[in-house]
Amino acid sequence: MNICKRCFVNGRVQGVAFRYYTQRQAQNLGITGWANNLTDGRVEVLAYGELEAVNKLCSWLNKGPLLAHVTEVKCQTETDFDIPNNFKIS
Repeated sequence: MNICKRCFVNGRVQGVAFRYYTQRQAQNLGITGWANNLTDGRVEVLAYGELEAVNKLCSWLNKGPLLAHVTEVKCQTETDFDIPNNFKIS
């Protein structure tokens, strides 16, 4: 079963290659979607794929890469979205 989740990641998540490492994790899990920086310092992630894989990525977002310091992750299931065909950084 495929699912789509949108997550907002708070903490020290910009300037530490968070989006790049998120893309690598997503690609390794077979997830499509995107990660982008928000003007308020958060990173927004859209993840589409198998339920177990998306849940693994959402769990990983709580840690992030070595230099990141994640303080909060809020994820919600999306029902109205265009199915992405790869994982992009914007």
